[in-house]
Amino acid sequence: MEDVARRTGKSKYEVAYELMMRIKRGEIAVETGADTALAYVLGPGGAWLWTVLGLTAAAAALALYATDPPLLYLRYLLGTFYVLFLPGYVLVEALYPRGDELTPLERLALSIGLSLALVPLVGLLLNYTPFGIRLGPVVASLAALTAALSVYAAYRKYRSEALSAVCKTT
Repeated sequence: MEDVARRTGKSKYEVAYELMMRIKRGEIAVETGADTALAYVLGPGGAWLWTVLGLTAAAAALALYATDPPLLYLRYLLGTFYVLFLPGYVLVEALYPRGDELTPLERLALSIGLSLALVPLVGLLLNYTPFGIRLGPVVASLAALTAALSVYAAYRKYRSEALSAVCKTT
């Protein structure tokens, strides 16, 4: 859009508006690597989603069932990653779906910081439920939060890639 705005002398907002109007009128077809969000998630674009969901499931299973020393150390390591990184990471992916918006160091710092903000909020909400703050409800609620934010982030990434593909065709 910036290139088109420079060439035409219009603002980026005018170019974006004109682009959206052409899409609505059917003058421009939207083409992406995947036709639907489901195709995107099941294709190579969704690999990060399945990795996050797999790590979440593994950490939850280890947190609930690993009590013997060989698996206990893996529980500590994966549990730390599960609590201090994953919830913030998927929120950062949802907020900044394009890869060029933040540097990797900024993504890492925001992921840890947002995890440190989200996990106490989950605990606060659990405190006012009949389940209370115990291992089972905490693990389940963090897994549900991480999974929900992951699915939302995948949808945002799909929409961002679809929009960038449209912008490349003009």
